[in-house]
Amino acid sequence: MSASGDRPARLIIVTGLSGAGRSTALKSLEDLGYETVDKLPLSLLPALLGSKPAAHPIAVGITVLEDDRDTAAALTALDRVDAKTERRPTLVFLDCDDDKLIQRYTETRHRHPAAGDRPVSDGIQRERRLAAPLRARADLVIDTTALSPGDLKRLLHGHFAIDSAPGIAIFVTSFSYRHGLPRDADLVLDVRFLRNPHYVAELAPLTGHDPKVAAHIAADPDFPRFFNDLCGWLRPLLPRYESEGKSYFTVAVGCTGGRHRSVYVADRLGEALRDQGFRVAVEHRDLARGDAAPLRDGT
Repeated sequence: MSASGDRPARLIIVTGLSGAGRSTALKSLEDLGYETVDKLPLSLLPALLGSKPAAHPIAVGITVLEDDRDTAAALTALDRVDAKTERRPTLVFLDCDDDKLIQRYTETRHRHPAAGDRPVSDGIQRERRLAAPLRARADLVIDTTALSPGDLKRLLHGHFAIDSAPGIAIFVTSFSYRHGLPRDADLVLDVRFLRNPHYVAELAPLTGHDPKVAAHIAADPDFPRFFNDLCGWLRPLLPRYESEGKSYFTVAVGCTGGRHRSVYVADRLGEALRDQGFRVAVEHRDLARGDAAPLRDGT
């Protein structure tokens, strides 16, 4: 009998572009309680599953292979695992922008496995072409370009936590448009139309957590209707996402600087959703902007 009481524990297959964070993802899943195996030939996966109790969660890392024939063989092996075992594998593909991959390989001085004697950029393009069928097959694609290791762990925890409470988990984050949109956002809310405390001398140094800033934003004549309509819109929407199999939903709330309006609205939204019975975590991406540690592993 599984941990869920009626189905086997999860089987997660982690793949993606070299340098996009496969090793980091597997370590994060290990921290969550998964037994992890990296670079396991998929042909050996049924034997591995047969040696483990059905309640034992497993995460397996696979690389993008040497040529199109190998990629096709990997897809066929996934089909066999799906057909011949109790567990349907969940395929997670880690993607990343070329410039960030080049930066990671330059910083770590690792050779790209698909580059040979060619530049790193050539290896990335070759691997991206080979990886396309796996990416298309993936149940979840995570873009790690702007993610720290902590961000990646948070995402994986939201999707794959063991013995988590039933129901969709919600992550609300504030952000600054100056620093770009959160790439993992399912819904982006632009609150730059609200009164901006930045232009009030005594409020500018404060944040959206401060009661004076909160009062200033809440006094905007358009805020009450906006916020009530937003909560009323989300209330029936989130269960529909859950019924379609989505276990984790990210709402990103943005303003110009990521310190006042977006912080206040994100906090209020998190409180409102908790009051409606949802599991909610709230963070503020750019409130204390600093250089986050990049994903530096060679995979």
